Amino acid sequence: MADDRDLLVKWDRDHLWHPFTQMQGFGKEELLIITLGEGVYLYDQEGRRYLDGVASLWCNVHGHRRAELDEAVAAQLKQVAHSTLLGLAHPPAIRLARRLAEIAPPGLTRVFFSDDGSTAVEAALKMAFQYWVNRGRPEKRRFLKLSGGYHGDTLGAVAVGGISLFHETYRPLLFPTLEAPAPYCYRCRDREDCREQCLTRLEELVAAHRGELAAVILEPVMQGAAGMIPQPPGYLARVREVTGEHGVLLIADEVATGFGRTGRMFACQHEGVSPDLMCLAKGITGGYLPLAATLATDEVYGAFLGDYTEFKTFFHGHTFTGNPLAAAAGLASLEIFEKDKVLAGLGGKMELLTRELAAMAPHPHVGDVRQRGMMVGIELVMDKGTREPFPVARRTGHRVVLAARKLGAILRPLGDTIVLMPPLGISLEELKSLCRITLEAIGRGTEPGSG
Repeated sequence: MADDRDLLVKWDRDHLWHPFTQMQGFGKEELLIITLGEGVYLYDQEGRRYLDGVASLWCNVHGHRRAELDEAVAAQLKQVAHSTLLGLAHPPAIRLARRLAEIAPPGLTRVFFSDDGSTAVEAALKMAFQYWVNRGRPEKRRFLKLSGGYHGDTLGAVAVGGISLFHETYRPLLFPTLEAPAPYCYRCRDREDCREQCLTRLEELVAAHRGELAAVILEPVMQGAAGMIPQPPGYLARVREVTGEHGVLLIADEVATGFGRTGRMFACQHEGVSPDLMCLAKGITGGYLPLAATLATDEVYGAFLGDYTEFKTFFHGHTFTGNPLAAAAGLASLEIFEKDKVLAGLGGKMELLTRELAAMAPHPHVGDVRQRGMMVGIELVMDKGTREPFPVARRTGHRVVLAARKLGAILRPLGDTIVLMPPLGISLEELKSLCRITLEAIGRGTEPGSG
């Protein structure tokens, strides 16, 4: 086993380029090689157990090796592993499309499958753009985004993103967009009027550019990669009103917030909002297989109908669009939601999480604690009074993550914001353990000279 591990580590160092990872220096750290999953735990090659505190990058919903999901994928393997949706169909994709339309916000009746969050967003952007072309309004071609927004890493998704660290390098490749300030109350200079300032600027931009705006795109209720930044109550509903008043489409990116993460099946449901387009991925298969979906209204879908010679077709698709194995997993996951009454069972977990987070708040280096359902961001600061951040070079968030591993949990930071987003199937005791480990890791990672 030791020899096998040594060889795997060498091959990793020689060949594997890890995402969002500065490879210089990474090779000096112990390589964590995961070989097994069970419930909310992951196991490494030495058999050490870790709580999966970020749901394997926010996608695992019911836990690892859930029998119903395993069985659904295995059963589909006995039928067909893959068949294209280009001019054909298969039962899992048809059934999953129907089920998604049933549980989505009212009006989202059409389902276009793709592969991941970025591709769901790319499809939505192209749909919004072509919708206006097909309606005879080609001048409506611009998009309005929020600062701090993150919608994926393909170029269209990057163009409507608002995180300069991730996106600035590619600026010459991107189409121009409009940007409105997103609520970030902890860092707002005028926190008393933060909500109104942010909304007012968005309203002004939409009104001024209504003739050229195709759509507004946002992450509803909670901005994820920005650092788990919650939007004030009523913000989303007002954005829907503004876009409706000015004839602009609304794209809701629910890749991270969908499938129970905020306490409702979809975050839009907290404020009774039905967008024109909604992007789904991550938890759509329970975290088992890559799959994404872009949901559209009949109004949007109808703009693409016409005689073949009009070429109003949506010329877009992927080889593995609506893959049968992934669709079967998606159906099984939604059945678990219903059978286990997952959403109804989140209340106690969210309340416990709120109490545990309140106990973390007094820590001298915890600047802000942000929660929406089972999505949490804990922003670490060097000086709590002035809100001065730690020096970037110190990599405080990374130090906390490494400390958490030694204590038995896998976390991932967004800079110096520690994210908690465990599988929804986590028990109360496991959730307590995750919070205890997180607080202890924060203590270790913020100590002078730690790391």
